Amino acid sequence: MNQLFGTDGIRAVAGKFPLDYSTVWKIGKSLVHLLENTCQPAQILIGRDTRSSGEWIQKALFQGIKESNGKPVSAGIIPTSAVSILSQRKSFCSGVMISASHNPFEYNGIKIFSSNGLKINQSTEQQLEKQITQTKESITPVHFQPLVNENLRTEYIRFLKSKFTVNSVHRDIKIVLDCANGSSSSIAPHIFSELGFTSLSINSKPNGTNINSNCGSLYPESLSKRVIQEGADLGIAFDGDSDRAIFVDEKGSILNGDHTLFILSSFMKERGLLKSNKVIGTIISNLGLEIALKKNGLQLIRTNVGDKYVYEEMLKQGSNLGGEQSGHTIILDECRTGDGILTGLKTIQAMLSKNRPLSDLIKGFDEYPQVQKNVRVSRKQDFALFPEIMDSIRKAEQELGEKGRVNVRYSGTEPLARVMIEGDRKELIENLAQMISQSIDKELK
Repeated sequence: MNQLFGTDGIRAVAGKFPLDYSTVWKIGKSLVHLLENTCQPAQILIGRDTRSSGEWIQKALFQGIKESNGKPVSAGIIPTSAVSILSQRKSFCSGVMISASHNPFEYNGIKIFSSNGLKINQSTEQQLEKQITQTKESITPVHFQPLVNENLRTEYIRFLKSKFTVNSVHRDIKIVLDCANGSSSSIAPHIFSELGFTSLSINSKPNGTNINSNCGSLYPESLSKRVIQEGADLGIAFDGDSDRAIFVDEKGSILNGDHTLFILSSFMKERGLLKSNKVIGTIISNLGLEIALKKNGLQLIRTNVGDKYVYEEMLKQGSNLGGEQSGHTIILDECRTGDGILTGLKTIQAMLSKNRPLSDLIKGFDEYPQVQKNVRVSRKQDFALFPEIMDSIRKAEQELGEKGRVNVRYSGTEPLARVMIEGDRKELIENLAQMISQSIDKELK
């Protein structure tokens, strides 16, 4: 079992194991050793988001890679998907993204991609972890500033613009972009303006500590207000590393990743672009999405939470569209991972193709009430070991019967238990979620 890697790479408070300088240096060295039999010299692409800790983490990686005769190349501040795309298109041996995605600024993380643009699998993680553990040398940090290859950012922007296949924008579209003070801050406004949209960006002035701070895809309420104030056609909220997109329609309604899947599945089906009648979601995808897709002749297949699980299930089912309620959307023919900017472009393309406002595109999708609660835990033990927790879950399931769902799981990136309950009565599911949350807090606090 992996000790360093979670559901989305390595993630921790920056400066603490396994994101201390020495361990990050070992990661760089170990990655080169892992690649030496298949790729020499080991040219490794490195990108990062806007967290202040990203600078020294990049230096530690650079040092470890160079001291093992690898060749690190910095793409600077760039979305996670850009590392995936560029690793594949520019023939890098591997790509590394330094980011903790939607987490607060004090966290950071390391996501590793193979040369084909995919996140490394569990077997490779285990090999890398073994190599890291066996690296016993001590480290003396070297002070230097990695040079950024600006051509890589330009290549990524060019790639995204090529994916917007509308010949021209026939009417003025006004967009408000919430960049979460993250990786999209300078890239997204540039792309949407270059394509002819009237775009206004908010939360696009990162200072190293304000990433995801009451903004972006986790906090779209301020974006909703701004869309109304500006009379905009829509708003798009990204997260810190820009692999998520949450939308706000022209009425100010907040639309999550389930809405995105509904909109894009309808658009792609009409265009004959769906390769399967199966759309991949997760165990917390809304029951309303399942019903709406069924009415359109499509089937929702659920998998575990995590974009890598969605991707794996897409391959298994022969599907080219999948995603998560959080805003990760994978359009497999275009990109092998979620890209918030790409998702935004494709959603606008759906709007323009029908010449209808965004609010019209979600008609036919009626969300079931859903409550999600996060409970901070001191350890992640099997819930089955705690009778009181299991009793509360069983009681909730019995109360709901066939008119709802209960899902209780641990976060793969934070010390949290996540409780999700769905049903047709909001007051009931709120009470049941509170009951389960209290039992977890009592046992695992």
